[in-house]
Amino acid sequence: MDKRKLGRSELEVSPVCFGGNVFGWTIDEATSFEILDAFVAAGGNFIDTADVYSRWVEGNEGGESETILGKWMKQRRNRDKVIIATKVGNDMGARGKGLSRSHILQAIDDSLHRLQTDYIDLYQSHIDDESIPLEETLETYAELLSKGKVRAIGASNYSADRLVKALQISKQHGYPRYESLQPLYNLYERADYEKDLEGLCIEQEIGVISYFSLASGFLSGKYRSEKDLSKSSRGGYVKKYLNARGFRILEAIDELAKTYNTTPTQISLAWLIQRQSITAPIVSATNLEQLGEIIKAVDLKLDSASIQLLDRASAYDSDAIRLKP
Repeated sequence: MDKRKLGRSELEVSPVCFGGNVFGWTIDEATSFEILDAFVAAGGNFIDTADVYSRWVEGNEGGESETILGKWMKQRRNRDKVIIATKVGNDMGARGKGLSRSHILQAIDDSLHRLQTDYIDLYQSHIDDESIPLEETLETYAELLSKGKVRAIGASNYSADRLVKALQISKQHGYPRYESLQPLYNLYERADYEKDLEGLCIEQEIGVISYFSLASGFLSGKYRSEKDLSKSSRGGYVKKYLNARGFRILEAIDELAKTYNTTPTQISLAWLIQRQSITAPIVSATNLEQLGEIIKAVDLKLDSASIQLLDRASAYDSDAIRLKP
C-alpha cells in the first residue's frame, strides 16, 4: 500500500487504519493476532485503539485492546514497523477521565505499560473536555513530545470551534498542534463533518481518520430490514439507517458494486479513501474474509461519475453539499 502523510507530522500511514476496538471485545487474542498479521502482510501499518477499549464489556475494566496489541508487537518484534494511535480522556472509572495534566500523565504511562512500548506515535484527545483549559492539555502534550513519549497528537470528536481554538493556542504558545482529527463520518453521516470541519482540515492540513466508516455495518449491505438487526451485536446501532435515504444510498452502492464487480463494503470504503480530506478511514474486521474486503478497497478507484452518483444518493442538503472527491 502507498502511504499517506498524516497532517504535517512525520507519520506516514496506510490509506486504511485498522480499528482496535474489537480486540478483547468481539474477537479474542488469538484471532486478533491473526488479523493483525494479515493486515501488516497486506501493507497496512496504521492501528487505532484507546485506553477505554473495551471497558463496556462485562468483566472488562478498559485497556484490554491495548494489552492485546502490546503482546502482539512484543511477540512479532515489529514495533518500528507500525504506527500506533491511542486515546486518552474517556471515562476509565476509578482511574479517572478528562484531559487534565494529572490524568494525561497517569493515563499515558498506563497505556505505554499495556502496549509494552516507550512511545506512542499518535496520542489523541478522545473527547473534548471543556472543564480543562486547552492550554493545560496542550502544554502537557508538549511535555510528552519533549520526553519522546509521543510523536504527534490528534483530536477526536472535536467541534470546529474548539479545534480552531486549540490550533490558535498551539500557535500562540509554541505548543504542538493537533495533526489529526477523528470524526464520525461515512456515506450516510456526512452533514456534521462536511459543514464545518472538512474545510478547516483541508485548509490547515490536518489529517482525518474517520470512524464508523461503514455505519456499524449498514453500508456493507448486511442490514436491509429490521429482521436483519439480530445478525450481530451492532444491529441495534443500525436501526436509525433503515429509512428512505438509507435505502437510496444502498441502491446506489449496489448499482456500483455490480458495475465494478465488487462488494458494497469496498464501494463504501473506496468513496471515503478517495475523499480529498480523508487520510485513512478506520475499519474493523472480525475475520480474515472481512479484512480481505477492506484491503481490496484500497485498490478500487471509482471514476468521477461513480463518486457523483454516491454523492447524490447520500445528499443531506442538495444546496449545501460539496460534490467533490
